[in-house]
Amino acid sequence: MKYFTLILVFFVSSYSISQEKFSKEISLVTDNDLYISTVRDRYYTSGIFLSFRYLSKKQNSSLEKLIYEWKLNHEMYTPYKSTVDNITKHDRPFAGYLYGSFGIKRVYKKNQILNTSIQLGVIGPNAYAKELQELIHNVYGFKESIGWEYQIHNALALNFNAAYFKTILDTENKKFDITWVNDVNFGTVYTNISTGFYSRIGLKSLQNLKNSIAFDTNLNNEKTNYFREIESFFYIKPTLRYAVYDATLQGSFLNKNSPVTKEITPIVFDVELGLRFTANRLNFGYAFHYNTNKSKGLRYDYGNKYGRLIINYLLR
Repeated sequence: MKYFTLILVFFVSSYSISQEKFSKEISLVTDNDLYISTVRDRYYTSGIFLSFRYLSKKQNSSLEKLIYEWKLNHEMYTPYKSTVDNITKHDRPFAGYLYGSFGIKRVYKKNQILNTSIQLGVIGPNAYAKELQELIHNVYGFKESIGWEYQIHNALALNFNAAYFKTILDTENKKFDITWVNDVNFGTVYTNISTGFYSRIGLKSLQNLKNSIAFDTNLNNEKTNYFREIESFFYIKPTLRYAVYDATLQGSFLNKNSPVTKEITPIVFDVELGLRFTANRLNFGYAFHYNTNKSKGLRYDYGNKYGRLIINYLLR
């Protein structure tokens, strides 16, 4: 009876929260190959993304919502294992990328989104990827990483990003939809373009693109026509990317002295499979990522896998 009461209180509180409006949100997203295997530790091995987003009170006749977002992010890359001390065996460079960003999300009334952002930071030892990996390895009792002295050298990181989303199919029962997703990056770290689809299968009725945790548009205030809603869905997101430049592999053109650089593979296929759901002010997610090779000459040439954990918390 005690457990039934707790469950009942949880669901009642979830429902009541869903009828409220929250205009701010903090988010933590972490990527790591440890989330799918305790022995995998290679290539894109860690990502940490902290963000704060809030809904603007400005109104526009064509916009449903205008959302601003500040981020502090860190990405880490290693060869096929983090204990390779022989430089001739580095099948990709050690690299770290630390940056902050500011973005604007324009949510249009016609079920379209346009995101733009600017990123500023550093690539190289000043990103402190070596120190972060040593901390992670100490926590989990893994071997000490070796070879960071050969990492991509320091350089300024300045990147611009634009992303466009448009729902192209949804069913009458609101249990399935498909959104066309597009992304462009240009700058001193990444230059690439990608396109694909985001397909959701709802365990509950799906919220549309303008008010869903899937697209970080679940913020509302007294001027919006939506409330925070309960959501639960599986999703699959396949994308195809064409890469022109990647400083974590090729080294930065602003500093050409990196001891290890590699040639990129221009065309990369990526697929993301995951689950997202809400619980009171929180929403959670887990995703499995797979991508084909991003560079040539990799020891493991059948692509890379990693997991993603997501936790967001709503604020008034």
